[in-house]
Amino acid sequence: MSRDSERFALLARTALTPLLVIVFTFAGAALRVALTDARWGNLTWLAGLVVTGLPVAWRTLRGMVHGHFATDIVAMLAILTAILLQQPLAGLIVVLMQTGGEALERFAEGRASQAVRALEEQAPRIAHRFEGPSVVDHPVDGIRVGDRLLVRPGEMVPCDCRVVQGRSHVDTSRITGEPLPVSAGAGAKLLSGSLNGDGALVVEALALAKDSQYARIVELVRSAEASKSPLQRLADRYAVWFTPITLAVCAISWVVSGDATRVLAVLVVATPCPLILATPIAIIGGINRAAARQVIIRTGGALERLDGLTVAVFDKTGTLTVGEPRVSRIIPAVGFESAEVLRLAAGVEQQSGHMLARPVVDAARLAGHALPTPTAVQEASGQGVTGVVEGRTVSVGSHRYVRSLLHGAPPAHPLPPETGTLSAWVAVDGLLAGEIEYADQVRPGAADLVRSLAGLGIRRTILLSGDDERNAERVARDLGIVEFHGNLLSAEKVERVAALSDGGQRVLMVGDGTNDAPALSRADVGIALAGHGGGITAEAADIVVLTDDLSRVAEAVEIGQRTMSVARQSIWVGLSLSGLGMVFASMGYISPVIGALIQEAIDVAVILNALRASAAGLATARRRTRSSPDAVLHVPGGTVTV
Repeated sequence: MSRDSERFALLARTALTPLLVIVFTFAGAALRVALTDARWGNLTWLAGLVVTGLPVAWRTLRGMVHGHFATDIVAMLAILTAILLQQPLAGLIVVLMQTGGEALERFAEGRASQAVRALEEQAPRIAHRFEGPSVVDHPVDGIRVGDRLLVRPGEMVPCDCRVVQGRSHVDTSRITGEPLPVSAGAGAKLLSGSLNGDGALVVEALALAKDSQYARIVELVRSAEASKSPLQRLADRYAVWFTPITLAVCAISWVVSGDATRVLAVLVVATPCPLILATPIAIIGGINRAAARQVIIRTGGALERLDGLTVAVFDKTGTLTVGEPRVSRIIPAVGFESAEVLRLAAGVEQQSGHMLARPVVDAARLAGHALPTPTAVQEASGQGVTGVVEGRTVSVGSHRYVRSLLHGAPPAHPLPPETGTLSAWVAVDGLLAGEIEYADQVRPGAADLVRSLAGLGIRRTILLSGDDERNAERVARDLGIVEFHGNLLSAEKVERVAALSDGGQRVLMVGDGTNDAPALSRADVGIALAGHGGGITAEAADIVVLTDDLSRVAEAVEIGQRTMSVARQSIWVGLSLSGLGMVFASMGYISPVIGALIQEAIDVAVILNALRASAAGLATARRRTRSSPDAVLHVPGGTVTV
């Protein structure tokens, strides 16, 4: 059965009881009208109340045995009292309100996360093991420490290993958050789950697949979700004091009057339908409003937790930054201009399949250069590319590759790259022309998001990154974030998020990579940015932003806050009216049936007010369209306004 089918089946089972209540209610009313003897109609109502009400009462009793004292205790007492006093119509109305509210809440909850299943499905299944001169495919679980494996271009590294032979650029962003591909040669250690780029690698297994980094991430997601603090729902928090007050009024009414009918009337009019209905109705409205803004909130609990957040934790790569290598600057050699170096390099890179070729082409086009068509292009896999551009021989590649093509010893590099900088060298007609540096860039709107969250009451912002500490510091400084930590693996991110949550903070975690999935699961609210796919991270998160727009994160928080504000207003209005009705019922002015009808009128008022939550989030959208300044991208040869 598919997940959608399972969800439909759950909704159908939940909606069955309120549908039966409606059938019994109309059947009893029809018999009372059609027959002169009203007993048959009353018996139909009583049978309906027994069939539908006793399971509800039994479920509540079982919850009480396990220490769960929630909103439905008063409803249970009203149902049982209606059966004992043979006031079935009032009892049926109570059952309808109770089970109808539960059906609405199930609808609001949405579907459960399938994060662990998605992680396991994407794990590598086959490894290529050397057996003598041959390479034989084996299940990953059969690989042992010390085995030599072949990792082909485009394949996932099957276990933690060390490179024995070959050289390639390896994408580790899924595991460590490092945005730029790592140049891996002999001796380099690789983590399972990394993606091999352009060259074949011979590696030696350092750990079993089940003990490697990717498997640890799977287990972290599983345990993080299980250790998340349970949510005390808004309705239950109000029920803690409203239920004892109701029972006290019932006791006083019984002592003063000795009339059990008054007690039933008090219970019926006090049945906390505002508690049962207000929150799910408001949550459905909030979820629908968020969906209209391309923000998918998976559960009603996630939307409730958006209210009262105190700390925002961000991943860096792909979340606050673009997450892909971009050209950061051109360093021309003596006798060359940066615009010339970029244009010629981009010309030959048009026919290269290397992962760093596309950023060069994109940067040249953004700068407005018309790119010439290269000829006689030859590419050395994983090393570089050479071709003829406008009659000149242009080479782009690694330092070793370009140096081998230069006429004589290369001149001293005019600006030595900083440690950790990813670069490509450019030679033109055998002369060193310059260097192209790559870097990750802060996303447009990231600084606005940090300020918006502060305006929504989230005063503390923390950056947690698997990237180098210096890169994390640079991004944090650019965005005005004071707290930052780099070089973190998935387990360390989870530990820091858990420490915040266990310390009494309400934690929002925003990320987009596989290595973020455990922390997203452990946070009070996890938001995944899935504008470029999302995958596992989206499955692990409570909320998924489908568009590549950081401002939607602040919109989600505002929608949650507005939704719960509307729900609280509805609850207070409803409980105040119910309290007033309890006073009149205890004095004998309201019968059980009239009390039930009054409660229905209160429910209508509560529902109408709760529906205002569907307009939540408009304020953020209006602010965003009014204010955000244009972003300017500086590239060699000009600027581009975004």
